[in-house]
Amino acid sequence: MKTLDRILACIVILGSFGHGVGSFLAYKHEPVTMLWALSTSMLWQLIAAINLLRTFRPGDGPLAWIAFAWSVAMAISAFTFGVLIGNVFDVRAVVNVFVSLGLAAFSLKAALGASRTHA
Repeated sequence: MKTLDRILACIVILGSFGHGVGSFLAYKHEPVTMLWALSTSMLWQLIAAINLLRTFRPGDGPLAWIAFAWSVAMAISAFTFGVLIGNVFDVRAVVNVFVSLGLAAFSLKAALGASRTHA
């Protein structure tokens, strides 16, 4: 399961690089929009990095809770993207929701496990 957890984080990292490149190409003549799109890419990389770090620190409850909260936020953001484009079943929204919820589930499991060992 730890391998799947790490794979999900790596999928987010790769996807955020793709999002960054696509944003640069799509919005190179709209600097404000490009800035926000690239900021989203960086935020998703940070969330993925936190989740990846969490997999190497199984007893770190606060880190697991942070990873959980931001993974849920990432899922909400991806779902909202689907709503805004008028298709919650768009592959971009669906993949990001499922990957985010997967990371959230692993994070919650780690957070609850860490709190049991320190209680």
